[in-house]
Formats: sequence, C-alpha cells, structure tokens
Amino acid sequence: MKEQIALERLTGLIAFARAGSMGSYTAAARSLSISPSAVSKSVQRLERHLGLSLFTRTTRSLTLTPEGRELHERALRLLRDAEEIEQAAMTARSEPSGTLRIAAPLPIGVHVIAPALPAFRQRYPKVMVDLRLNDQVVDIIEQRIDVAVRIGELADSRLLSRRLMPHRLCAFASPAYLATHGTPKHPDELEGHDTVSLRYQSTGQAFRWPFQIGERVIEIVPPSGIIVDVSDALVATLAAGGGIGISATFIAAPYVARGELVPVLPEFAVERHNITALWPESRRANPAVRAFLTLLQEVFQERMTATASLSV
Repeated sequence: MKEQIALERLTGLIAFARAGSMGSYTAAARSLSISPSAVSKSVQRLERHLGLSLFTRTTRSLTLTPEGRELHERALRLLRDAEEIEQAAMTARSEPSGTLRIAAPLPIGVHVIAPALPAFRQRYPKVMVDLRLNDQVVDIIEQRIDVAVRIGELADSRLLSRRLMPHRLCAFASPAYLATHGTPKHPDELEGHDTVSLRYQSTGQAFRWPFQIGERVIEIVPPSGIIVDVSDALVATLAAGGGIGISATFIAAPYVARGELVPVLPEFAVERHNITALWPESRRANPAVRAFLTLLQEVFQERMTATASLSV
C-alpha cells in the first residue's frame, strides 16, 4: 500500500511540474501523452496530500500560488533527475531506439528535415520520431526536446550546440513579374516595385531585408502590399507574380529549379552562419540523438551542394 501511495505522489509531482511550466492542464497532458483530466486528478490528489493549493484556477488560466512557486523548481529537478535516469538506460543500449523529440522552425522542418526522416527510420527502425514545427522558440529542457534546430543567435547556455550550415538570403521574383516591371540592379531601385514581406510569428515584427553593399550590410523594410507569416507562403506568392521578396535560398531553390523564380540582386545577397542544432547535456550520449545529429550534418551538406549548383 505504501508503494502505491508513493507512486501516486510521484505521478502527481510530474503532472504538477509540467502543468506549472506550461500553464495549462491541456498542454501538460499533451506533452505527457495522457488526458487533461488525468493531469487534473493527479494534481488534486497531490494537493490533498500536501494540504496546500498549488494553483489558482480560473476558466482561462492556471497560475502557481506562492506555495506552488516554491515547490515547482524542486518538482522540476525531480523530473530532470528521472529523465537522466531514463537517458542513462537508453545509453546502455548501443542501437538507437525510443522516441526522439525534434523541434524546428517550419521552413527547415518542411524543406530539410521531413524529407530525410523516411531514410532515417529505415536506418534506425526502433526510433520513433516526434517532429514539432513551430516558429515560436520552445523551452527545450521543460518540453523534453531531444534535438532542436534554430535559426538565429543562441542565448541558452544550458545546451550543447553544433553549427550546421550557413544560409544565403537573396531576393527573388517570378520571370513574368520581372518581364512586366523590369529587374532592379541595385537595392535602391526596389522603390516603386511590388514587394512581399515576411512577419515573424513570434514577435509580430517585420523581417528586415538585408543586402551586402561593399563591406557593410544594410537592412530595409520596404512598404509591402502583401505580408505573410510563413516562408512557404512568401515564395508561393512570389512565384504567382506577387512581386519581389527575400527568402533563404534553400526554400526558394525548388522554385528556381522549375523556372518559377529567379534571383534578383544576387550580388547583394547576404550569407548568415546561424543554423544550429541544440540538445541538452543529459542527451549527450543518447544513441538516437547522436545518430540524428549525424543525419542533420549529412542533409544540410547535401542542401548546401544542391543550392550552390543552382547559382542561388
């Protein structure tokens, strides 16, 4: 009986830690692959046992009480310790296996990672891949992500990292648009052209168009008649004749290969070196993580070669 009670308390602490981090029972349930009611009941049993209210609940929000905040970090440590035990057990097995949780921005997930997953699964059939695509930056530790791919400068010192590849940002337009409106020869000549711009989902801010002019990089935000918040929508709009827009070359490359887009102002394109793989220290020796990092290096190298061959 005592063992059963102890197990219920452990279950409650796990549910409490995840709900406190994610701000809702529904999100916690999704990350734990159980129902929201199971999370709620586990937390309620823990509250009865402790004699404390851990959350202030409303119809729209779930907020830690002062007592809950004090206990939450301890519960997170317990959860991290449990995950490290699980990772140590997985490391003892030489063959990659288990669930591999991957987080990536939408364009990289769609254009680079997803097409490589069938071959990865053929090579490692005991690995189940859980790919999560989101332009929001997720907390890798709290959401139990094994490997994340990010575009941009890194700020999280708790994580191990590996640079994957540089990527070029270039302007593109459809041949039909350029035949009608002309081709600019300098960024200053973009004024008067129809443009399509990207808005970041995470901040709502407009993407600033970079151009390499001599030794310096300038950035502009042109007035655009069309603004989208997904990179694939941007290149599709350009291919349909929407105007001129900036895209990473690995996204535009299939359109260029089909003749639907052509580079504009390629001599002013900017190269960035900030596509990076990240993973927690606790996953350092995980065979599935090591195997996936190797795959990432392979597919990004192939993408660099393919993009270079298209002169974009």
